[in-house]
Amino acid sequence: MNVTIVDYKSGNISSVINSFKEVAKDKVNIKVASDLSTIKDSDKVVLPGQGSFKSCIDGLNNIDGLINTLNEFVIENKKPLLGICVGLQMFADIGYEEIETKGLGWISGKVSKIDNKSGKFKLPHIGWNEINIKKDSKIFKDIDDKSHMYFVHSYEFVPEDKAVISATTDYSTNVVCAAEKENIFGTQFHPEKSDKVGLKIIDNFLKL
Repeated sequence: MNVTIVDYKSGNISSVINSFKEVAKDKVNIKVASDLSTIKDSDKVVLPGQGSFKSCIDGLNNIDGLINTLNEFVIENKKPLLGICVGLQMFADIGYEEIETKGLGWISGKVSKIDNKSGKFKLPHIGWNEINIKKDSKIFKDIDDKSHMYFVHSYEFVPEDKAVISATTDYSTNVVCAAEKENIFGTQFHPEKSDKVGLKIIDNFLKL
């Protein structure tokens, strides 16, 4: 099985690469690439995201044909994709970080700043926080409800259809921290930085 981590220069993704390789061992071929043929030939794709919503979308747009290839992979061919942090946020129709920016439109919704209750909650939201699993999900197989995951973000994904929400975390409000729709999975937290529980989520995705 070939799994490609998309490298579109969104930031340092070495921890994502290392964690996937650690979990995959020699059972799964983990590639790091931005060329379209490698992505098309993959069985699964991981879309990491570090930086702002706009900078990540710009990064995808800077590689000719990448968004079309991802759309074909996800929407037409229905292959599994995991978005991490801003990788999840880009599923939305639109984001409001920096300036209003069009997203990938895979899961209807918007990305807006977390309501920090006039400064009561620090932004960015950094550190370990408890997650509340909202529905059965293959990527949460054998993961306990109320497990702790590692977060670094100031913006949240707000989907139109609440049925796509697979987990939330309590930070000022119920912030969506995992969403899925058919073959599309995303986590706002960083599984690659979330110790053994995070590695289990990576393992679950690889076993889909």
